[in-house]
Amino acid sequence: MGGDVQVRTHAQGADESAKDAGDGAAAGADYSLAAVILPFVFPALGGLLFGYDIGATSGATISVHSAELSGTTWFNLSSLQLGLVASGSLYGALGGSILAYRIADFLGRRIELMTAAALYISGALTTGLAPNFVVLIIGRLLYGVGIGLAMHGAPLYIAETCPSQIRGTLISFKELFIVGGILFGYLVGSYEIDVVGGWRYMFGFSAPLAAIMAVGMWSLPPSPRWLLLRAVQGKGPVEDNKKKAMNALRRLKGPSASDKVLTDEIENNLSSIKAAYADQAEGSIFQVFEGASLKAFTIGGGLVLFQQITGQPSVLYYATSILQTAGFTTASDAAKVSILIGLFKFVMTGVAVLKVDDLGRRPLMIGGVSGITVALFLLAAYYKVLSGFPYVAVGALLLYVGCYQLSFGPISWLMVSEIFPLRTRGRGISLAVLTNFGSNALVTFAFSPLQGYLGPANVFLLFAAISLLALLFVILNVPETKGLSLEEIESKILKK
Repeated sequence: MGGDVQVRTHAQGADESAKDAGDGAAAGADYSLAAVILPFVFPALGGLLFGYDIGATSGATISVHSAELSGTTWFNLSSLQLGLVASGSLYGALGGSILAYRIADFLGRRIELMTAAALYISGALTTGLAPNFVVLIIGRLLYGVGIGLAMHGAPLYIAETCPSQIRGTLISFKELFIVGGILFGYLVGSYEIDVVGGWRYMFGFSAPLAAIMAVGMWSLPPSPRWLLLRAVQGKGPVEDNKKKAMNALRRLKGPSASDKVLTDEIENNLSSIKAAYADQAEGSIFQVFEGASLKAFTIGGGLVLFQQITGQPSVLYYATSILQTAGFTTASDAAKVSILIGLFKFVMTGVAVLKVDDLGRRPLMIGGVSGITVALFLLAAYYKVLSGFPYVAVGALLLYVGCYQLSFGPISWLMVSEIFPLRTRGRGISLAVLTNFGSNALVTFAFSPLQGYLGPANVFLLFAAISLLALLFVILNVPETKGLSLEEIESKILKK
């Protein structure tokens, strides 16, 4: 699509943190359609590959553990080993998040995402070709490190290169890529579930998708804002980096942009980065636990923690297993129902993206977490007294997924992006990411052993009790931020 096709659009409810992260690179200008789409699609593939891993793992854990379907001599995995297969990528993602915190500014967003794609490819191939359990886990960890880097680099690259008018919309749509990846993983799992060694194809199929991501990121320019940031940090000659940023911005804007427009934007961006970088430099890891920042971390960290410990990783990663236990006796039947659940999840995510700025954060959170609690009690009741009604379990899973996508799914991260004061936002969000991946990995790993020790009914009762606590937390602690600027959130909510 050529540079002569221009897009003029205004997104309502733009993500404020994304604006602070990258208002400069594209503010207030017309961009070619290709320049709008490509810098979003290729980074967003990192999210799709994260979602694909969730969906594919649901079927792969059944395949690798089956005497008939595994195609290995080491299929008789313990519940601990099966938990490692399911949660290995999440542990890798936790490590990748820590790694991103240390090296992201050095590598730059583009190279970080190319590195993530390379790790996706190596992890997928290592897992798909694994000759034994140890190599399988190594592959899962490699893939997970790619997840950690991609989930850090993708929103930054999108925020710093897309037009400010549609930044919020694009960042919201990234969640749809993740959900679309989950659905795609379910589809591949359904197709391969009855194939001997099908788990190898389920894990390995992400490699060509990651190759597309790698080539796409290689074809894109570096983030102009990152080039200017390096100059502000003293890591490169200012004039040299300004010229590189100008060339990158010209590629993003298309050939119709004049040198004067480019120069003005670069100079304005450089001034704003100097001010923002000075503010960020003042925030230390310990200041996140002081004053307004502590209140923000309590809200944001609490949301992403409850997002995971109410059972979300277990429901997604073990959806096929749950459905088999619920009465869909063949692996293929359970996998097909998982596809329907993934499709429903995709639709409900779209509803949340469209409605969050109309209805507000609190109503969606309170309603959604209430529905999650009911769904978990229904799952527990099914395993205790309603075992003759397998569709109760399916209905409860649909209720859980729908309510999750209206609440914890998109809104937790929206709140995290809005709630932290500018001075500690960078480190605060980093801690929230670590909290998310850490609790996700822990719950995913613990679900299989807990199911063995407590039984599914008591496990879902435990999750339901935690969900009640989450509902109480939301009612007492989570504010309404709809329509407020970041400055108003800090002054009216955090400093009350």
